[in-house]
Amino acid sequence: MAKPNYSFEKRQREIAKKKKLAEKDAKKRAQREAAKNGDASKAGLN
Repeated sequence: MAKPNYSFEKRQREIAKKKKLAEKDAKKRAQREAAKNGDASKAGLN
């Protein structure tokens, strides 16, 4: 049986974490832009 490549698994987790963070930042940035442009409905503000 082959031994697990822990460094590869760790790198994949790091990549996934960065991707999730980037998506979260993009969503927040889009909300700020929508709020700045006066479109409160897209920003999720009531």
